[in-house]
Amino acid sequence: MKKKFPAPLALAALAVFTGAASAHVTLPPGGAAAGSDYEAAFRVGHACEGAKATTGITVRLPKGFTLAEAVPRAGWKLEVQKEGEPQVRWTPDSPDKALAGHDKAEFILRGRLTSTPGPLYFKVLQSCDVGSADWAQLPTGAAGEKLVSPAARLDVLAPGVAAVDVKDAWVRPAVPGQSGTGAFMKLSAPSGARLVSLSTPAAGVAEVHEMKMEGDVMKMRELKGGLDLPPRKTVELSPGGYHVMLMDLKQPITKGTNLPLTLRFEDAKGVKSALEVSVPVGIPEGAAAAGSPHQH
Repeated sequence: MKKKFPAPLALAALAVFTGAASAHVTLPPGGAAAGSDYEAAFRVGHACEGAKATTGITVRLPKGFTLAEAVPRAGWKLEVQKEGEPQVRWTPDSPDKALAGHDKAEFILRGRLTSTPGPLYFKVLQSCDVGSADWAQLPTGAAGEKLVSPAARLDVLAPGVAAVDVKDAWVRPAVPGQSGTGAFMKLSAPSGARLVSLSTPAAGVAEVHEMKMEGDVMKMRELKGGLDLPPRKTVELSPGGYHVMLMDLKQPITKGTNLPLTLRFEDAKGVKSALEVSVPVGIPEGAAAAGSPHQH
């Protein structure tokens, strides 16, 4: 699946194709609007290599992020350095308060973002009972580049581009004459959002539907009012649950092709935004057993 962005958003679009799956300290995918208030939740996945616990997290603040508040963590000391290179550090009060092994946790900063769209990198030093890991490498743009210790990346998005991450999207194929089919995906919004509408040139109607028991009968209907995406939570649209219904199909939906789909969102303040995604047509392995969602 590919996201499509207008030409001026080329920098933001890079986030779709880069990143570091092996990173130990990351920010939620999806980005944030330029000039907005942003809650940066640094997720620590596990201790340093060969270590049993994380004993410190130090975030160096880049230009483009103005700190408003560092959120304390129970059992940890919080230090904020504003002189020189601004940084925030959390350290446990005692060894038993350290973050053990593969335990996951969030360390949160709140602040305001630059009004200039583009990638923003936070360098993070992870200290451990044995050694440390400095997540500070920045991409050079070299082809096929894979960073060993990448800095945490935030994509600062231009107005109108939704701060929502779309993963594992697919559309069920539809043969000529078939009137409807379904689309599925995982959505997450770092700052929260609501999916309010969808559209595609391939269908006259695109709606989010839900499956719901009424007595002993499972029924499907349009989800009125939109689909809420709580901050930093993944909402899955899947066969048997929430899903996108594509009806009044204008063309066959052929396996191996891609379907353009526009998703429109609103945030808590009513600000509207959108994403254009190109979704592959075909049933992923293991998904077929869930059945077809378009038998209403």
